Amino acid sequence: MRLRFNFRVYPTPGQQIELARAFGCARVVFNDGLRLRQEAREQGLPYVSDAELSKRIITLAKATPERAWLGEVSSVVLQQALADLNTAYRNFFASVSGKRRGRKVAPPRYRSRKDNRQAIRFTKNSRFKVLGNGRLRLPKIGDLAVRWSRALPSTPSSVAIIKDATGRYFASFVVQVTDELLPPVESEVGVDLGLTHFAVLSDGTKVAAPKFLRRAARKLKRLQQALARKQRGSQNRKKAVVKVARAHARVADTRRDWQHKLSTQIIRENQAVYVEDLCVTGLGRTRLAKSVHDAGWAGFTGMLEYKAARYGRAFGRVDRFFPSTRICSDCGRNNEKMALNVRTWDCPCGSHHDRDVNAARNVRAAGQADLNARGAHVRPGLVPAARNEAGTHPDAARSARSVEGISVR
Repeated sequence: MRLRFNFRVYPTPGQQIELARAFGCARVVFNDGLRLRQEAREQGLPYVSDAELSKRIITLAKATPERAWLGEVSSVVLQQALADLNTAYRNFFASVSGKRRGRKVAPPRYRSRKDNRQAIRFTKNSRFKVLGNGRLRLPKIGDLAVRWSRALPSTPSSVAIIKDATGRYFASFVVQVTDELLPPVESEVGVDLGLTHFAVLSDGTKVAAPKFLRRAARKLKRLQQALARKQRGSQNRKKAVVKVARAHARVADTRRDWQHKLSTQIIRENQAVYVEDLCVTGLGRTRLAKSVHDAGWAGFTGMLEYKAARYGRAFGRVDRFFPSTRICSDCGRNNEKMALNVRTWDCPCGSHHDRDVNAARNVRAAGQADLNARGAHVRPGLVPAARNEAGTHPDAARSARSVEGISVR
């Protein structure tokens, strides 16, 4: 399995200039390649192949006075920028033809130097190296100081240097890890995700919704009001933008840290985990959109899925149209629909149900039935690297401990 580990890096002022140059060159190469293909399409010419694009945009462009400065950065950075463009085109074509599942993918767009997130990638061909003193050596940039929160399990195959909206720099390593099979346990659990409680387990455990964004609403409101009063283009406005970005980053980091702890505990304590396949995109268009996005269900279920694959647990998703709420978990009777304000109900068979606990039990039963119908659980093959597997925000762990809900052991 491939996993992605993120670590904070601290470049010197000179290294920040070199990184900014690399960000700019990668952006220009990406935009030049996109422009060339768009012009070929408008003129009715054949699609420009990947090899031809690399030759014209990088190799030949370096020999011209207009693009001679492309030679100041590592060629691997430029090649990886074109690789991102080619991947974007392939995803778009697969989405249009119906070969790609999920939401429709838009065609590639031009990158801007004003984008909140800038990134470049180095592969093994660039010969980047983690030195014995803990620094990360990158070609034509130098040795970056890294804040290691853990040791890498194996030699990384690539590293991406990311600058976020707050001005922080991160090194994101992709490494190949071996499965760490946990001792088998007897319990299996169904998870019902919600807003009143973030998660309700089939064993009756209820995890309080942290509502990180709601808790930071007052501070965000004050910072955004201060930003709105600043004159556009001024230095004070740029400073206010960074303050707002830092507040949002703190919310996101704290949420991610808390979800990692909760998902790890659920995986360790249960042999199989079943969740409902919620349509987060659709719920994000309702009046509950802010609360839905604050909950972060998609990120949490993604953590459960890849951790189950890594630690030898079973994971299943129950169809979103499965009526888990109104089916009696004791007799199996499918009752009438009920309003959201109905939190407890009685079945004609005499059973009294808590709405969420009953739904979690039905999710577990449906997941077990689906797993038995498909036969023995088959371990997945290569799992894509999960983003932000390792968080290094200095305040994330301290902030998560004060949240009500499940205790992390």
